[in-house]
Amino acid sequence: MSLLTVKSNGSSSTNALSDFVSLFFPEYCLGCSGGLVKGEEILCTICLTNLPRTDHLDIDENPLKEKFIGRIPLKAAWAFLRFRKTGIVQHLLHELKYNSHPEVGVRLGKLFGSEMKRKDPEFDLIVPLPLHASRQRSRGYNQSAKIAEGLSDSLEVPYSEMVCSRRTNTKSQTTKSRAERWQNVEEAFLINNHEAICDKRILLVDDVITTGATIEACGRQLLRSGCRELSIACIAEAQ
Repeated sequence: MSLLTVKSNGSSSTNALSDFVSLFFPEYCLGCSGGLVKGEEILCTICLTNLPRTDHLDIDENPLKEKFIGRIPLKAAWAFLRFRKTGIVQHLLHELKYNSHPEVGVRLGKLFGSEMKRKDPEFDLIVPLPLHASRQRSRGYNQSAKIAEGLSDSLEVPYSEMVCSRRTNTKSQTTKSRAERWQNVEEAFLINNHEAICDKRILLVDDVITTGATIEACGRQLLRSGCRELSIACIAEAQ
């Protein structure tokens, strides 16, 4: 029996086992809780189609980039989806952050990256917005790093969680005013590896941007530490 035949039989056996397991333990869509069919991953085709995409990739001076005018110099700024309370985006991000589904971040990052790729962006490194160590230990992972992982896969650009860290465990930004949000994060970030970003084109990644105070504070530290060009991306922009 040839090696090719053995591999083929092994693959057939694996597929058969997978089909048998899925018959009794079907995978479900994390968007609508419906069953996934073969070839679907994390989200069903209907949920993928209905994701509320922005048009940021088609507009250089889009609403997210305009938010940072006069605050921090950016090459580009893009949000993938629109955030609405009780909508599918809020639901998916809740699954990512609070229900131990890091695969949601990777999947959304891959989708965003595949659409971003048509812009032919030039980045040297993707940097996820860091979590404080205590919060990351509690969650088990950094949700922004999972998004960066997916972006990295689609864009074929390396990502690193080691470039910067959060020195203070800042309080939630949800109920704070714009001024209070900035004061809360002004000195929150520390650059750990200046050589990794010196003269590099950096894409800084977060899950959700509201006022932008947190990602602005981290971006300022990257620019002060010698990053040549800074762009930002998030999965969703909240109004």
